[in-house]
Amino acid sequence: EVQLVESGGGLVQAGGSLRLSCATSGFAFDDYAIGWFRQAPGKEREGVSCITSITESAGRTYYADSVKGRFTISRDNAKNTVYLQMNSLKPEDTAVYYCAATTDAKFTWAPNYYCSAAGSPSYEYWGQGTRVSVSS
Repeated sequence: EVQLVESGGGLVQAGGSLRLSCATSGFAFDDYAIGWFRQAPGKEREGVSCITSITESAGRTYYADSVKGRFTISRDNAKNTVYLQMNSLKPEDTAVYYCAATTDAKFTWAPNYYCSAAGSPSYEYWGQGTRVSVSS
C-alpha cells in the first residue's frame, strides 16, 4: 500500500525552525518527484518546495519565492524520506503542510507548474498533512 506520512509540525515562535519529514513506502521512491504543499486557514493550497527524482533528474530543487533562502528540501533515498528544513519562520508560514509524489517525467516537463497549486491535482499520492503554527 502506498503511504506518505508527514511529521515534524508543531507550534513555534516567529524566527524559529522546524524540520518536516515525509516518510514514504509502497512505490518507486527513486523515480518520483516529491513536492511540499501547504494550505493556510481560509486560503487556497500553494506550492512550497519540490525535489525531482534521483534516477531521472538528479534531485533538482525548486522553491516558492516566499520561502527561498529560508527553507531547504532534501531527500534520503536510503530511507525513502524527504525533508523540509524550515528556518526563520514567519506567521504567514502557518498552514497544514502536505507532501505528495508525482512521476518525474511529468514534473520535468514543466517544473514551475508542477510545484505550484495549479499542478498539484496531478500528483498521484498524498500524505495526510502536518500542522505548522507560527506565533508572533
